[in-house]
Amino acid sequence: MLVFAEHQVRAQVCGDHRCRPAVLRGVPVAEMRKVVLITGASSGIGLALCKRLLEEDDELHLCLACRNMSKAGGTRSALLADHPSAEVSLVRVDVSKLQSVVQAAEEIKKRFQRLDYLYLNAGIMPNPQLNIKAFFSGLFSRNVIHMFSTAEGLLTQNDRVTADGFQEVFETNVFGHFILIRELEPLLCHRDNPSQLIWTSSRNAKKSNFSLEDIQHSKGQEPYSSSKYATDLLNVALNRNFNQKGLYSSVICPGVVLTNLTYGILPPFLWTLLLPVIWLLRFFANAFTLTPHNGAEALVWVFHQKPESLNPLAKYLSATTGFGNNYVKAQKMDVDEDTAEKFYQTLLELEKRVRIAIQKSDQPS
Repeated sequence: MLVFAEHQVRAQVCGDHRCRPAVLRGVPVAEMRKVVLITGASSGIGLALCKRLLEEDDELHLCLACRNMSKAGGTRSALLADHPSAEVSLVRVDVSKLQSVVQAAEEIKKRFQRLDYLYLNAGIMPNPQLNIKAFFSGLFSRNVIHMFSTAEGLLTQNDRVTADGFQEVFETNVFGHFILIRELEPLLCHRDNPSQLIWTSSRNAKKSNFSLEDIQHSKGQEPYSSSKYATDLLNVALNRNFNQKGLYSSVICPGVVLTNLTYGILPPFLWTLLLPVIWLLRFFANAFTLTPHNGAEALVWVFHQKPESLNPLAKYLSATTGFGNNYVKAQKMDVDEDTAEKFYQTLLELEKRVRIAIQKSDQPS
């Protein structure tokens, strides 16, 4: 069941001096802070983003939207230890379960009058399998840098169907976040003071792995790539439909980041052999950010931009030089607005069916 873990976490999150109600000229202090909601905030890119945002502005209110509340609680404590003037709260949400998403949105709407930034960062790549033949073929070819930068043709995943009846990667990476946005529209759409949606996409988002006839990629073997291309399409459609309402959307790619998920793709002995090569490749390609801190560069950069100034057809890439200097570059996405709008309309139809099912499940038997 969703919650801000009503009693335990309510005491933990709001029981100290940082969260006590304080009023200045009738306005709660918490409402004066910019509010940033981040899904998947307790590890990897999400955790690095939290740390970096508070280094930029420790007067923010960060809301960590996570499914593991114990882990999220530890993350919150660590962030507040380093930034005692910040406000950090928790909400339990599992974006692979639509009931959890809807309940989380209700709790968020009770706590905030608006959201300034919504980072759609949570995602999965379940059971990645390496195409050994393609790996060694590419390793000794002129395409080695492209292969490592994008993992194109290298990785397949074993997807499964969730309790909601969706492919897990699609529901987690795309549809769960879409429902969250739809539920939080009242907090996000303000013409006088725009809010931003910021998606964690990937260089692995390939048009060839996505089909409007199979948006969940149930018939393919690269659901992760398909889901990331789907977020790129959705980003374009959201800008087309919501910019006039004061809501802007952007997609970023963190680059090649070495995390527990990445290390699980190859046997340990291969990583021992490859790491020197990967560090060397940084001098020839900027995609090898390698650390979550570096990978969060574009996520932090977008935070500082006026949303109206960003190109809705561009993906903003975290990049790192061979000597470890971070910067951001823009890359035109391989998307067309007609396909993006059709995909958006398909999601709206899917949403209608989901809401009917949720209403039925909520009715007493």
